[in-house]
Amino acid sequence: MAQDLDKITQDLQEAILRGYSQKFKDEFLAPKNIGKLEKPDSHVRITGPCGDTIEMWLAIEDGEISDIRFTTDGCGATITCASYVTTAAKGRTIEDALAITPEDVINYFQGLPDEHKHCAKLAVMTLTAAIEKYRSETGE
Repeated sequence: MAQDLDKITQDLQEAILRGYSQKFKDEFLAPKNIGKLEKPDSHVRITGPCGDTIEMWLAIEDGEISDIRFTTDGCGATITCASYVTTAAKGRTIEDALAITPEDVINYFQGLPDEHKHCAKLAVMTLTAAIEKYRSETGE
């Protein structure tokens, strides 16, 4: 019975991920930077037009993003895009992180279905909002 359930689960997961790149699948199966930072330098919560919400926390040291975390109530594509965006931003200067675009996310994953391209946009919008909030509060 347990083996049958494992097989059903595996088949379902493969069906859901059919048509996505291996990079997307890898990020989907092992998302990074999930959780909250206890003492962030910036924190925002952005809800996209689809209803998904991403919260993001930043720690900034010497003009670089030293740590970054997120939570979301969104779908698997939102989780995957936010995971990639936070990974791409970590260790970068604020300016370099602001240069990350939704197209960068889509290109990294070798494309996304049209119905999930907004997930890349939401992840980048949230990062941008967190940086802009930090700048407005610190004057940097």
